[in-house]
Amino acid sequence: MYAPERQQEILRLARDGGRVDVVSLAEEFQVTAETIRRDLKALDRAGLLRRVHGGAIPAGRLDFEPDLAERETTAADEKDHIAKAALAELPTEGTLILDAGTTVARLAAAIPLEASLTVVTHSLPIAARLADHPGIQLHLVGGRVRHRTRAAVDAWALRAYGEIRADVLFVAANGFSADHGLTTPDLAEAAVKRAAVAAARRVVLLADSAKHGQEHFARFGDLSDVDLLITDSGLSPEDALAIERGGTEVVRA
Repeated sequence: MYAPERQQEILRLARDGGRVDVVSLAEEFQVTAETIRRDLKALDRAGLLRRVHGGAIPAGRLDFEPDLAERETTAADEKDHIAKAALAELPTEGTLILDAGTTVARLAAAIPLEASLTVVTHSLPIAARLADHPGIQLHLVGGRVRHRTRAAVDAWALRAYGEIRADVLFVAANGFSADHGLTTPDLAEAAVKRAAVAAARRVVLLADSAKHGQEHFARFGDLSDVDLLITDSGLSPEDALAIERGGTEVVRA
């Protein structure tokens, strides 16, 4: 396959799936990762794709947001490693906020039965996972439920987070970087995340490394607002060090 043919197919895959990653494309076309990076660079220069950490998204798609089912299966192993590492950050008989997100949901599912915690969440899937947990006092934040994420947003949710103070927040983001901060595609979800950050004494970001360098439409904070980032080993030691220089501790699970 000639380079223009391969690049045309890469563009189609990106438009169909919302994003492409270097490793998968190299396997798909049986070429080196460096060849794929050159293809993505050429498509980026042509204004057809926008390069992000580890891959690319269609140009002009800062608002792209995969549905819940797709996000559940994306980077599943990495999310499991992150959730396992996050267990060490649970307070002892304390209060935590669980943000809407598939990695945070994996943490919720892994909370030990003997844990005695007060949990606040605006995520319906997370609330459903914890509703029968014997040691958890569960508080479900209300509001308009977004179908794509099954998360409550708008005034009710903002009011609820304005009235509490939690020991730790486990927050999710669609993109994170030192330059662009914490981002997500939807303004309403960003507002709730911002309120949750303000309601917690300690903020722990759970995000797989593919989200590093990504930028989405709605910004809800600076990376410096995060006390601890738990990610996977796909984040390079150099990038981890750069983030730590900004004051955020990094764990590469």
